[in-house]
Amino acid sequence: MAGNEWINGYLEAILDSGKDENQKPINGSSTVGVHVSGRERSVHFNPTKYFVEEVVSGVNETDLHRTWIKVVATRNTKERTSRLENMCWRIWHLTRKKKQLEWEDHQRRAHRRRERELGRRDVTDDMSEDLSEGEKGAVLGELVNFESPKKSIQRNLSHLEVWSDNNKEKKLYIVLISLHGLVRGENMELGRDSDTGGQVKYVVELARALAKMPGVYRVDLFTRQVASPDVDWSYGEPTEMLTAGPEDADGIDVGESSGAYIIRIPFGPRDRYLPKEVLWPHIQEFVDGALAHVLNMSKVLGEQIGEGQPVWPYVIHGHYADAGDSAALLSGALNVPMVLTGHSLGRNKLEQLLKQGRQSKEDINSTYKIWRRIEGEELSLDAAELVITSTKQEIEEQWGLYDGYDVKLERVLRARSRRNVNCHGRYMPRMSVIPPGMDFSNVVAQADTSDIDGELMSLSNPDGASPKAVPAIWAEVVRFLTNPHKPMILALSRPDPKKNLTTLLKAFGECRPLREFANLTLIMGNRDDIDEMSAGNANVLTTVLKLIDRYDLYGQVAFPKHHKQNDVPDIYRLAAKTKGVFINPALVEPFGLTLIEAAAHGLPMVATKNGGPVDIHRALNNGLLVDPHDQKSIADALLKLVSEKNLWHDCQRNGWKNIHLYSWPEHCRTYLTKVAACRMRHPMWKTDTPADELAVEESLNDSLKDVDMSLRLSIDGEKSSLNESVDYSAATGGDPELQDQVKRVLSKMKKPEPKPQDAEVKSKVSDNVQSKYPMLRRRRRLIVIALDCYDSNGNPQKKMIPIIQQIFKAIKLDPQIARMSGFAISTAMPMSELTKFLQSENVKINEFDALICSSGGEVFYPGIYTKEDGTPLPDPDYLSHIDYRWGSDGVKKTIWKLMNAPDGEEPKSPNSSSPIKEDQGASSSHCLSYMIKDVNKAKRVDDIRQKLRIRGLRCHVMYCRNSTRMQVIPLLASRAQALRYLFVRWRLNVANMYVILGETGDTDIEEMISGTHKTLIMKGVVEKGSENLLRSSVSYLREDIVPAASPLVSYASAGATPEDIANALRKLSRSGGM
Repeated sequence: MAGNEWINGYLEAILDSGKDENQKPINGSSTVGVHVSGRERSVHFNPTKYFVEEVVSGVNETDLHRTWIKVVATRNTKERTSRLENMCWRIWHLTRKKKQLEWEDHQRRAHRRRERELGRRDVTDDMSEDLSEGEKGAVLGELVNFESPKKSIQRNLSHLEVWSDNNKEKKLYIVLISLHGLVRGENMELGRDSDTGGQVKYVVELARALAKMPGVYRVDLFTRQVASPDVDWSYGEPTEMLTAGPEDADGIDVGESSGAYIIRIPFGPRDRYLPKEVLWPHIQEFVDGALAHVLNMSKVLGEQIGEGQPVWPYVIHGHYADAGDSAALLSGALNVPMVLTGHSLGRNKLEQLLKQGRQSKEDINSTYKIWRRIEGEELSLDAAELVITSTKQEIEEQWGLYDGYDVKLERVLRARSRRNVNCHGRYMPRMSVIPPGMDFSNVVAQADTSDIDGELMSLSNPDGASPKAVPAIWAEVVRFLTNPHKPMILALSRPDPKKNLTTLLKAFGECRPLREFANLTLIMGNRDDIDEMSAGNANVLTTVLKLIDRYDLYGQVAFPKHHKQNDVPDIYRLAAKTKGVFINPALVEPFGLTLIEAAAHGLPMVATKNGGPVDIHRALNNGLLVDPHDQKSIADALLKLVSEKNLWHDCQRNGWKNIHLYSWPEHCRTYLTKVAACRMRHPMWKTDTPADELAVEESLNDSLKDVDMSLRLSIDGEKSSLNESVDYSAATGGDPELQDQVKRVLSKMKKPEPKPQDAEVKSKVSDNVQSKYPMLRRRRRLIVIALDCYDSNGNPQKKMIPIIQQIFKAIKLDPQIARMSGFAISTAMPMSELTKFLQSENVKINEFDALICSSGGEVFYPGIYTKEDGTPLPDPDYLSHIDYRWGSDGVKKTIWKLMNAPDGEEPKSPNSSSPIKEDQGASSSHCLSYMIKDVNKAKRVDDIRQKLRIRGLRCHVMYCRNSTRMQVIPLLASRAQALRYLFVRWRLNVANMYVILGETGDTDIEEMISGTHKTLIMKGVVEKGSENLLRSSVSYLREDIVPAASPLVSYASAGATPEDIANALRKLSRSGGM
């Protein structure tokens, strides 16, 4: 409140309003507003005392300033008094609301602490069973007597081999993802909107820097393709080269596909630029498009550098919540490591918004989609091997708010892992502080400042004939200053209240020696009219102007209205030439990139002691840290640096000496060293068999042959693209003449003559391929039936069989489509029950190419993997694929405890009635199935998932079969992810899959709707699903997962004929996205 100059006028006006100060005031309790009438309140209420005693020390609401302006403008004494009193009551209500929010925050924190402690106790009990007595004590000590993370948060990496030139033979392929904003390599429109800022600059520079590192062959930066008239055409280009690959010792390029590239994947509406808050429903569509590109690129790179074997991504790195969610799905589909950088975090933002008291949780979620963002961050933690942060503060105070990260439990699990002790599937990602890199190639060290007088004099040359060309921004700054030769104190930030510029100005204004010795320059963004700025920024600027007037700082403070991004280095240079100081007085600074920029230009620093500057000061030792609330401390530190020249030179030299720690090469070297310590994994199946070659040739999948190609024509005349496959009649717009031209071109395409030995090999392979590999490899399209039709007992309903038969007939209406189409069933039933059900209705199991059973826990290919008695066996490659972070024993114990324990309490005794019962017949090695005995006692999916995360368990929980079963499967398993596995394993593009669903179903149905596959929803088939057990009221919504309207979704009725189904599928086949 002390920073708002209108308070003094407010108090004076209250005194002038004629209120009797000797009257007894009524306390600011809630009884005032309830029991005191308007007339009594006008007699007994003393706004002055109430304001001073109850409000001044507790409220800091700058928006009340506008109300105060209206009060001042009121001339009528009676009306003015009434407005003042109403304003007081408004502040009182605001104070009460803030106290309520503080109480709710205290309750949330207390509940979180209880949950954490209960989770740690469960972990201790489970993990102590296989330890010796001494080790049990060690585990308990680690959990209970854990030292403060502030004392020790960084890991001992002395055992890691630092990345060096010895790795130049590795030829790695790295994928970065940054979805929102406008991303391009040159002329970045930073500040165009809130989505196009520092993150865009960071990821582009990171991609360039990584591509130049030894051992890195190619870097792809995935972002969204935007072909909108509202933005530049360059954002619609599918590929943009950032930098070519490095050259070898002889100056020869190492490969045609090497280097760094921006790859723009189309997802969501093609002709609209969307803010990040509305991208969430289209995430799965991006994942499918990115997966198609990665599979194509892995094949291309395999031909160039992999000796014919696919070159899989070394790591997939997601930036921000949306990209983290995408990276989790993409890395899960490919089974490669994932890295996460949060940049800014949703839980932290939610805490700050709630403390402001201006919006309810519902309003915050409506504006920012905050619950979906938080869940995206939690999913990212589930999948990430490594989380990169800029500072320790981010780990301690921000990631510590998440269910998926507990620094105490992480330390215990890491210690057990090093001792090779079983963690029972529990996992916490590693956190690593790697400060952002900077490009110092354009920074010129200004050691000699002897010519500063001449350069500054040239700015005031009336003839304009300056002996030296000086930057234009210098003139813009110097015009404010009476004596520009004095040392310059430089502050560069937005005019945000959190940046604390008003305290800096007061410190400068109230310290006469500092004013006499130095000038102050405030670079506060760009502005045309203060009245057009946001309320907070406008208030800061208004206060700055008033303080300049109060302390009579004209000629001593510069505050230019405009500057360009490329002017910033020149501003640093000017301050360094005057032997000035850079200051960051923010109340809290998450990192402090400007401090590093200033140090690179030779400027010592004075910075807040809260946040990232502490780490920067420890590394550079080039200045002083201060309490941002202490004006005198700020003034003393500035005066000390500008007046003690030896200290100033020492700080400058230290900054230059250690600045390399923040260079991009150093950042990338540390980055690759930490990534190399992750658990490396990638698909292990072989792809060099003759059968695979045959499958690749005959499948004609529509992955792009090269990143620069946007389409190609198949020998059937179909147009293939990233997300679609339609016939050439659609591609030619239905023009018969153009179609004839296409046919003539295709007829002239020469096919290579097969050699005799090739024909013989092909013949042998054709005879054996069906017995060794599924027919799925030879399909062009896949019809996936995922109708969740169950009765009240969870048994499959027989009405599903006629629908399946109708779908079979619909596909067989066109012989050509029937020849290249396959069928799959995706269900929560285990294989044994599904087989029994189909056989009872005379449906042959061999009619299907694939069976996705147990909610995605197993995949079968009828007739391929079988026991001697003919019993089908699950795909062993898929089981190996989804085994990552799966600990069935630990999950089984924890699920029983959670389902039998009231919230925050110990589990019931084994003799008590349990709401669940293990369904051993439906359980398997990668699926735990439970019968729900009392659905009213069943916990929501998001509640169970939260408690499992707190305990370090990463898996998928879902209710299925009309809410009669609960199934738990591995993190990388799901019905949706199983479809992507089929794409990766057998190269059957997800975009060529047609998923047939009901209007409702199991709790994973939302994931089955989204993506590039085509979805046919059968109305009236599934009467009741399990979706009511998915989420609580405080959670994200269905529309945050499923697009509101998509051309990839069509509908049919329960009584649809084969012709109706065929027409609906044909309509979907012509849809190519939005």
